[in-house]
Amino acid sequence: MSGPPLPSFTRESAAQMARMAEDAWNSRDPERVALAYTEDSRWRNRSEFLEGHSAIVAFLTRKWQKEHEYRLIKDLWAFDRNFIAVRFQYEWHDDAGQWFRSYGNEQWEFDENGLMRRREASINDMPIGESERRYRWAAPGPRPAHHPGLGTSPK
Repeated sequence: MSGPPLPSFTRESAAQMARMAEDAWNSRDPERVALAYTEDSRWRNRSEFLEGHSAIVAFLTRKWQKEHEYRLIKDLWAFDRNFIAVRFQYEWHDDAGQWFRSYGNEQWEFDENGLMRRREASINDMPIGESERRYRWAAPGPRPAHHPGLGTSPK
């Protein structure tokens, strides 16, 4: 396949899209991540509203300057035609060395070319101790194939 899966999504293609998004975000490369979105893509991330590639790149650049050692897992939650919903968790630490696990969900809407034209994310952060970390693969980089998704994670 030369590009992303196209709508209308099946369970398999929606799960593939979620994993592709996870891998891109785990690269921590704002330009790479922005390629998955339409030029005029609209986002709500927590209480911040964005529109377009340059705003997405600027947002992600700021995000990963603050959220060190970022590691993310996304799991498919639901899908229908050109819509996908995922739940996710990621771990990171701040400049002071405090670790966090961030929990959230996203709703995605795609255009006919498989690019995301809308993303809405709700996220909550919980401080954790270093010993409570679950995501310890080499970063930046994709989650290893043997590492479980969220379906096996009770919290």
